Amino acid sequence: MSEVLRVALVDDQALMRAGFRALLDAEDGIEVVGEAADGERGVALVRDRVPDIALIDVQMPVMSGIEATRRIASDPALAAVRVVILTNYGLDEYVFEALRAGASGFLLKDTEPADLLQAIAVVARGEALLSPSVTRTLIGEFVARPPDRATAPGLDCLTRREREVTALAARGLSNEEIAAHMVISPLTAKTHVSRAMTKLGARDRAQLVVFAYESGLVEARRR
Repeated sequence: MSEVLRVALVDDQALMRAGFRALLDAEDGIEVVGEAADGERGVALVRDRVPDIALIDVQMPVMSGIEATRRIASDPALAAVRVVILTNYGLDEYVFEALRAGASGFLLKDTEPADLLQAIAVVARGEALLSPSVTRTLIGEFVARPPDRATAPGLDCLTRREREVTALAARGLSNEEIAAHMVISPLTAKTHVSRAMTKLGARDRAQLVVFAYESGLVEARRR
């Protein structure tokens, strides 16, 4: 990642793109490398410019933001690109599907400017844009469904400790909370989480949460 964060904007609403662009262009250290008005053009833009971060609307013509995210996340040449989904609807069904597709997190379109800039910085560091509190809400509302063990990676590659930290992360605990629960140091907790992500091929913590539920490692409460 370069010192200047390169951001691509993909949204079918021209006014929304203009607003995001004006905000980001006014910020030192951020460069908007291009815009697209639908998912198909968005994927082409990301492949052409390879930004650090792609802000992608969840619902667009031609190709949805979820499918665009899936194509970006599955392209080895775009492994360093982090997708942040933009939504009007908060924690809806689309958000979970976007996380499954490979998004690093999501933002509401009415997010305060300072929060948007902070979110971009968080994702640029390789962290998931899912705070523990947001993760807990997501879990409680939208992953209460039977696990999809047919498509989930196996658990055999994880050690007992790695399974434990993965389960705790999926319940929304931060590294510090995991450390306290397991009576280990925060650095050790972070190491276990990182190793689990590497073994499972998870792009970030958000993907680790999705894996934990789809594999059946953790069961969500039913609505």
